[in-house]
Amino acid sequence: MRVLVVEDDRKIAGFISNGLKQEGYAVDVADNGVDGFHLASSESYDAAIVDIMLPQLSGLDLIQGLREQGDLTPVLILSARDAVDDRVKGLQSGGDDYLTKPFAFSELIARIQALIRRATAVAAPTTLSVADLTLDLTRRRASRGGQEIELQPKEFALLEYLVRNKGRLVSKTTIMEHVWGYDFDPQTNVVESRISRLRDKVDRGFPSQLIRTVRGAGYVVEE
Repeated sequence: MRVLVVEDDRKIAGFISNGLKQEGYAVDVADNGVDGFHLASSESYDAAIVDIMLPQLSGLDLIQGLREQGDLTPVLILSARDAVDDRVKGLQSGGDDYLTKPFAFSELIARIQALIRRATAVAAPTTLSVADLTLDLTRRRASRGGQEIELQPKEFALLEYLVRNKGRLVSKTTIMEHVWGYDFDPQTNVVESRISRLRDKVDRGFPSQLIRTVRGAGYVVEE
């Protein structure tokens, strides 16, 4: 999952970015509204976290601009303003949820997960599955055939992205953008390395292989 954070306070932006990365998300950060709007318009994100008070372009104007061009990326608004009128204005501008500062990271991540679930219309709101593989999105745990699989956060994020796109071929470039971020070195073999580790943990010892490589094209998870 890939998230855009638009926040001009470096301490808050770093806190959010580091926390999301530890949870396995790919994160891009912009410190002003203009750069945030450019990234949101030119890249693909599963969710965005946008502060209201931004230099160059306000958060509300940024969100309105995205909605006017048909961008439906789920947006969580951050603001120090907690008056009802401020929350209403933020939601009416196109925001999907509103979180006031200061906030607990556990609440922020829960809200982001809820926005992504709603946007992707996952039938089972807290789990994903393919064959006998199950991902618990709330606890960030995986199991196959009832046997728990120990995964690092980035491994879980990669497996989650593949399972969300089950039956669909996804390229190395797309995986890197959604799991590692747009500024990651495209020459690295990190995707191949992590796919190999996932195969060892997810497929080895089971009668069917769920993770398949399409040489020269990418990867697909299917039953």
